[in-house]
Amino acid sequence: MFPSLAHLASLTDDVGTIQHAFGTLPNRATGYCTDDLARSSIVAIQHQSLDSSSADAERIAHTALAFLLHAQLPDGRFHNFMSYGREWLDDVGTEDSCGRAIWALGHASAHARREDWRDRSAAAFERALPTIEAFTHLRPLAYTALGLSAAGARGAVAAAVLGRLRSAFAANSGGDWHWYESRMTYDNARLPQAELLLADLLGDAEARDEALLALAFYRSQNLEGALFSPVGNRGWLSRGGEKARFDQQPLEAAAAVDAFLAADRAGLRGARADAERALQWFYGQNVLGIPLVDERGGCSDGVDADGLNANRGAESTLAYLMAAQAWELS
Repeated sequence: MFPSLAHLASLTDDVGTIQHAFGTLPNRATGYCTDDLARSSIVAIQHQSLDSSSADAERIAHTALAFLLHAQLPDGRFHNFMSYGREWLDDVGTEDSCGRAIWALGHASAHARREDWRDRSAAAFERALPTIEAFTHLRPLAYTALGLSAAGARGAVAAAVLGRLRSAFAANSGGDWHWYESRMTYDNARLPQAELLLADLLGDAEARDEALLALAFYRSQNLEGALFSPVGNRGWLSRGGEKARFDQQPLEAAAAVDAFLAADRAGLRGARADAERALQWFYGQNVLGIPLVDERGGCSDGVDADGLNANRGAESTLAYLMAAQAWELS
């Protein structure tokens, strides 16, 4: 059964999705961010594929897309942080927030249920694409790749993003380390997922094999037997070092579900079972043996050494919803 949007709906007012929560209560002082509204858009639109009559999904998608269009600057980039009083708190957002906005708009341009939403999203998506030339980090490029894949954009931009991912892999991979950077940090599985999706989009068999090699390495570092135990935020994993086991993030489990499902579609044996292991992390198959999610679709903010973070903020809730939806839609 697909997950409830009840908690996400409680976090989402007529402006956007509140960033953080006190337990299950929205913490209004934290305001809104493009990072979350991008993911709210994707989750709401995907939910409509599972339940076309959902009033919550319609309202959240409407609010999220309006927020993203308002966040876009004249040069195609995006603001990120907005106060609860509806004032922008930055001149321009982080690369991650800009990349996630591109992802969401590419997704909406192809999958939003209303034609005018698709048209407006497509125009904003095209206006944003030239800005990625200034990206200096890999994750915003990966998020862009997900938007390009969702939109079916096969042009020069897709080839350029794939080239940058491949160059990073060539520069950092060697010996027993098959990765795009000298350490694993956050949202790691998005990198091989992005390369795999672009390889499929562009028909590049060599890039496909490289992405699957990177995903196999990712698997070796983040699965412990049958248990998904991702690199934690309390120290991460540097080449030649030991993996941080705690402050495990829902963001990572959601990325792993998507990446392994992409590998399953590419024909990799065992990838679907790995995706299910990552999904089950939310339901209690984690190092603490404690479920992170509730019946309203809320998700705790992480697995810490001293237990779960009881707060159910937007990022964690959206990560869970995205993962559960991906499984239902696969």
